[in-house]
Amino acid sequence: MLRTPRALLLDFGGVLADAPPQPPAAPGLVRRLTELVGGTVPAEQIVRDLSEGARAYALWRDDVCRAEDPVELPHNQVWADFVTRAWPQEARDAVEREATSLAYAWTWREEWAVRPGIPEALRHAADAGLPMAVVSNTLCGAAHRDFLAAAGLSGLFAAEFYSDEAGPRKPNPELARLAADAIAVPLDDCWFVGDTVHRDIVCARRAGTGAAILMRSPRTDREAALPGVEPDARIEDGHGLLGLLREHARP
Repeated sequence: MLRTPRALLLDFGGVLADAPPQPPAAPGLVRRLTELVGGTVPAEQIVRDLSEGARAYALWRDDVCRAEDPVELPHNQVWADFVTRAWPQEARDAVEREATSLAYAWTWREEWAVRPGIPEALRHAADAGLPMAVVSNTLCGAAHRDFLAAAGLSGLFAAEFYSDEAGPRKPNPELARLAADAIAVPLDDCWFVGDTVHRDIVCARRAGTGAAILMRSPRTDREAALPGVEPDARIEDGHGLLGLLREHARP
């Protein structure tokens, strides 16, 4: 039996929004990097290094989530460690100077869409007086924040916490603690909604949230099982979240 929530902590990708897979070397980003480095790195190499860098960064993310208290890498370190290592120093320096705006461009997805049922679930929670916060791992939280604003949803959140801005990276429970502190609701009165067991459900358990809710996404189905770690409830989308909220409404 789930505890009635007094607040919601929600992941971004896979919960609030999602997008179909896209190549890591988007043409616009390749053009921007080519111009930035003044042609000192061929476009073909930039495409290759972006693709290989995306794979290496993904492997790092999977590996670091096994650490006790993982933290996010600074934007300039992501570029230096995973993309530009073999580039001329002048090109590396140019990318470092623009590391944050480039991280935004690499993160942004034109195909992002709000997940089905999410607007209804969020507005129901807001009408019920439940404060909400975003708790998300990301290379660039500013891109997520701008998407939510453009979708007309940002006004429903009391706080937004992104790993590149806050530092801690899920399953580090500190990211959830920061969000709960910001909305002034004890963690054991919060529902934590995410789409991965290894990051979200583990984070919720370590933080001591009142409930850990797993919303299914394509990433959920690709994830290896984690023995001994189970969510309190499984849902398909925002409609499922709305159903849970209605079922466990305060009397």
